[in-house]
Amino acid sequence: MKQILLTNDDGFDAIGLKALIQALSPIAKITVVAPAKNKSACGHSLTLDRPLRMAKVDDDFYKIDDGSPTDCMFISIHNLFKEGYKPDLVISGINIGANMGEDITYSGTASAAMEAVLHNIPAIAISQVCKDRCQDIKNGWDFALAKDTIVKIAKKILNNQFPLGERKFLNINIPPIEPKECKGIKITKAGYREYGNDTSRHLNPRGEEYYWIGLHPLIWKSSENKDCDFEAIKDNYISISPIKLDMTSYEDISILNQWIKN
Repeated sequence: MKQILLTNDDGFDAIGLKALIQALSPIAKITVVAPAKNKSACGHSLTLDRPLRMAKVDDDFYKIDDGSPTDCMFISIHNLFKEGYKPDLVISGINIGANMGEDITYSGTASAAMEAVLHNIPAIAISQVCKDRCQDIKNGWDFALAKDTIVKIAKKILNNQFPLGERKFLNINIPPIEPKECKGIKITKAGYREYGNDTSRHLNPRGEEYYWIGLHPLIWKSSENKDCDFEAIKDNYISISPIKLDMTSYEDISILNQWIKN
């Protein structure tokens, strides 16, 4: 039976992770390793300044105290699977909230997929875009469209059809709609996110200042061909973007060579 390794940056008890387990258990053997608490926006961070403890929650289900999604992947790949064996697929999610545009670089969800492909394991990051994050969760969001999508994509990959090369993963974003409203899947590029200054300054009872960083609204630069992830979600499509870890700006190498000589 094929093996899928799951994680989620919202924590081991996240409702999105539970939805993912429910959707994928019928098609593969599932192993879960997730952070013990929410690690949203932790990026591709690896813990090097302290030991990490992996605690068993249930059969094939573990949490790592104060670990990042990257820690979860690194430790589990090298310690939970027999030597010479790796999971057939890593899926990170279902994240509560979008991971589009440059937010991919902040995302703990996407970073778990990054770590997996560094170890030559096919990987997917999947996120549920929310109209109103808190209200959607309170209303008992059932992830129906996300679950249907991830099962279809996972089955294709487990049938030896991963479409990407080395150090590349699939980044999937699901629009906040019912399945019947979905227009289909669009293959997209990562858009250009526009950021504001959503920080709040406060004083604690001792008069010391502290800051909270808030959630920025989903605002982006329109793409010329309307082919970015933001545009797809706006138009009620599922967005699937191929993401690569090589961030070299190849078109600027010759420019820099000329610049450094002058």
